[in-house]
Amino acid sequence: MSRNIFDELSWRGLVNQVSDAENLREHLEAPDRVLYCGFDPTADSLHIGNLVPLLGLARFALAGHRPLFLLGGATGLIGDPSGKDKERTLNNADKVQASAEKIKAQAMAFFERMGVSGRIEPVNNLDWTKNLSIIDFLRDVGKHFTVNYMLAKESVKGRINREETGISYTEFSYMILQAYDFRHLSETRGCTLQIGGGDQFGNITAGLEFIRRSRPAPAFALTFPLITTASGAKFGKSEKGAIFLDKTLTSPYAFYQYWFNTDDRDVINYLKYFTLLDQESIDALAIDTADNPHLRLAQKRLALEVTTMIHGEDETRKVLDASQALFGSGDLSAADPATLRAALEAAPCVSHPSLEAIPPLPRLLADLGLCPSNSQARKDIKAGAISINGQRITAEEHAYGPGDLLAGHILLVRKGKRNYGVVTLGDGA
Repeated sequence: MSRNIFDELSWRGLVNQVSDAENLREHLEAPDRVLYCGFDPTADSLHIGNLVPLLGLARFALAGHRPLFLLGGATGLIGDPSGKDKERTLNNADKVQASAEKIKAQAMAFFERMGVSGRIEPVNNLDWTKNLSIIDFLRDVGKHFTVNYMLAKESVKGRINREETGISYTEFSYMILQAYDFRHLSETRGCTLQIGGGDQFGNITAGLEFIRRSRPAPAFALTFPLITTASGAKFGKSEKGAIFLDKTLTSPYAFYQYWFNTDDRDVINYLKYFTLLDQESIDALAIDTADNPHLRLAQKRLALEVTTMIHGEDETRKVLDASQALFGSGDLSAADPATLRAALEAAPCVSHPSLEAIPPLPRLLADLGLCPSNSQARKDIKAGAISINGQRITAEEHAYGPGDLLAGHILLVRKGKRNYGVVTLGDGA
């Protein structure tokens, strides 16, 4: 990136709140500025709601700066009240540290694919807080914060006004711990900027206040917008829950499809937020979307870019091959079986112990819900609307054989172009 990173973020619509825009922009003219973003290990995987700040660190690294990826090994034991209307359930220390290691590996693999792993250093706030005594914390940290100041923060104010839930002293203290992180990194690493999601501005500015009161050093805050959808649906959620970056929790196929299904009203903004595509490329895709929305060129590019970024080129190629085999003219037998299974996860499925146990084709079509009755199934077969593993079937007395199977245990039945049913054999179910 040749332009100032602040300008890069601005044209992408990624600057939500900033503590001192003019001076921060000037500050970022010099290379090798140290900044950080924190991620609390509340689960074993990051999800796409974490992707804007995660990619934000990569953007700063590509612009010549020195980001720190902070794992909240300590703050994850406390629980951030930001954006929560009730107390979090606390995880035990072993669970938090195990999740921290998984998230660290996940993030560093992402930075490796982005080509910036050498410029981004992982740190864990447990390392500098685990030996901090309660007396030292109250004297050296708590003394710099008034209760009045803390009560004015939105994350606290919203909870204080809820009589039925309130806020515990544990979560009330979270912002002080986060502020302590910023001051510690300012003192030990020369860190001058903390970035984060839009709900983090109060916590981040608490760190600015702590630094201002305790040591003369430059310090800035910048937050990204919270991502929304034009439809009003919650971003990052599917019918099955959160979209995770871990492929064992969300398959690469489901991940790709989530992005491919982006609303026309959102897709250009998402290209700005979630890819490294330049302004000229995104402007061209905006024109394509306006002129030929049915082609979904912007959605295809978004899904391709983000899936490759998270899962790599090989997994993305498997997804594209499976999609082409299912919905285009690709070879089903050459498609990756695991990706095919993920692609067909929502399709109706029946299981049988062997080929011989599969019922006649008309009944099978009815069992799969592809036809309302055996008689309609016979008509559809004669009309050439039915295929098995991509091969059109015109005989209702079709004899199933090993050649009908994918990966030795999957039989894929299709009616028309997009209606599928799956038969699995034996242990393949």
